[in-house]
This record gives sequence, structure tokens and C-alpha cells, in this order.
Amino acid sequence: MSKESSRHGDTTANTYIDVGADTAEGYAISKKSRTLARDVVGNVTVEDRIRQRCSIAVGDFAMAGLMRFSHDPVPAALAALKNGEPVITDIRMVQIGIQKKGHQSEVVCALDYGADIAKEQGITRSSAGFLALKDRLPGSIVVIGNAPSALLVLCTMIREGIRPAVVIGTPVGFVNAAESKELLRRVAIPSISNEGTRGGTPVAVAALNECITIFVEGARE
Repeated sequence: MSKESSRHGDTTANTYIDVGADTAEGYAISKKSRTLARDVVGNVTVEDRIRQRCSIAVGDFAMAGLMRFSHDPVPAALAALKNGEPVITDIRMVQIGIQKKGHQSEVVCALDYGADIAKEQGITRSSAGFLALKDRLPGSIVVIGNAPSALLVLCTMIREGIRPAVVIGTPVGFVNAAESKELLRRVAIPSISNEGTRGGTPVAVAALNECITIFVEGARE
């Protein structure tokens, strides 16, 4: 695990923004949840902020202690957002959940690619999609919230020289989920993941959406 990075968490001590809150009620709920999360999780680093948001997403502060950050993933994500690099997701739910405001990055889903590869090789559609998107992966933000098979394929691609800017990998389940995340932490790539079988789409989406919020705050300074 990398050393935790800059103290952007302090910037939200007295102010709070939620890029996705479109109504006063939605903003009030979001702000109250964040206040509770700050008190329980802490609010010193950008990693703390991601821990807060992921805990809120699953309604369990135990998630904060399961989050793992390798090779300074938050600065890597912010740089990729600044450059307008694509966000590539494993499933539609992740694609839909990612905040579209505040950045210029296209958000695409691997399921829209590689149907022929899936049929020919007998592999999952999400895995085949990442193989088909090989040329778009360098410099991208990869967000995998559901498919450990896709994360395993991606880790193999990284070891073969494909270099996304950052990988958020939090697949959930009892088959290869924990193992795929452990493998992600062993490859030399900036990543956000979590220990064990927990995780899922809400955690992956929350992690990137908090990075987007931090990016928007930086643009406003």
C-alpha cells in the first residue's frame, strides 16, 4: 500500500459539495451522511474521503477499513480526468452510476465491445470487452465493480505492458473476487481496491465519484 497522499480532506471541513445532488433535499441528505462519515472515518487525506464515500455507499463503516490504495491512485485519477481520458467500466450499472458532470471523460462499458471474442474464446462478455478495448486502455481510468473475471484479464494485460492510468477494482462475490483484487494490488499500477469478498458496483462508483468531486473542487480553486 502506498503512503497516503495530500491533505485535500481538510478542504471540506467547513464546506461541502456534491456534484450529483440536483435538489435541496438530496444535498441535505448527502451532507448529513458525509458529516457522520467524517466523524467515524476521519477526514485528513483524500483516501479518507474515498473511505467515507464508499462506507456511505454500502451503509457500513466497516468498509472504510477494507479499502486499499496502491501507488498513489488519487493523483493518477485526477491527472487522467484533467486530460479527458476515457473511463472504462465492466458493466452497465457502473457506467450509469458514474457522475457525468464536472469532467470531459467519456464513460464507456466493456459490454458494448468484444462479442465475437466472447463467443470464440468462451469467456465472459466483460472480459472480452476489455480485450477488445486494448488500444483504449493506456492512460484510461478503469472501473470494475462486478466482474472478477474482467479484473483478472486486465491484470494479465497490465503485466503484458498495457498501462491504464488507474484501476478501481472492487468486484464482489465468492468466486475470484478477493483473489482478483489481491492480484491487482500486486501489479505496479495505481489502484483502489478492497480486501475480501465484499465490494461491488456501489463501492467502485463511489470511489471514482469522490475522485471526480475532488477534481471539481480543484478546478474551482
